[in-house]
Amino acid sequence: MKDKIQAIVSESLAVKNQVLQDQRLLGVVGDIITLIVHRFREGKHLYFCGNGGSAADAQHLAAEFSGRFYINRDALPSEALHCNTSYLTAVANDFSYDVIYSRLIKGIGKPGDMLVGMSTSGNSTNIVKAFETAREKGITTIGMTGEGGGKLKELSDYLIDIPSKNTPRIQEAHMLLGHIICQLVEEQFFS
Repeated sequence: MKDKIQAIVSESLAVKNQVLQDQRLLGVVGDIITLIVHRFREGKHLYFCGNGGSAADAQHLAAEFSGRFYINRDALPSEALHCNTSYLTAVANDFSYDVIYSRLIKGIGKPGDMLVGMSTSGNSTNIVKAFETAREKGITTIGMTGEGGGKLKELSDYLIDIPSKNTPRIQEAHMLLGHIICQLVEEQFFS
């Protein structure tokens, strides 16, 4: 059992070491931090979406912005799009699960807002459709995916594609980089 645990931890560390060595990916993360700080100063909003574990991660990161990370400070305009279960179940039932996020972005998104889509495959239909709608509305898209980016690669203004095809390892790296983004946006915005 201990050997298996060590192997899983080693695998997670290997993915994070690949991220650490990827200057292009680190540059993208830096660009996203600059973008979010700039857009928050303009009064724009940051939206998150995902499915399953990625929905939980999306909600977690949205809460870090709207609540706090390290600093006791004012809330930043950020929310996860799946938190209204009445909306989610009604739209999924009456229309299709594929449009749960795109309908909401069409209704509340404004030009200059930002949408983060978390999909380990990069192929989640509801996130792809949300990114298509975001593009139509002038909303900046930030894809958080696994290796290659899937369909979100072409629809993302910024792409954080973790160098792995293993879902748990991708999600762990998403949270690492998500926390870095939260921390540095908070520091820069409130400095």
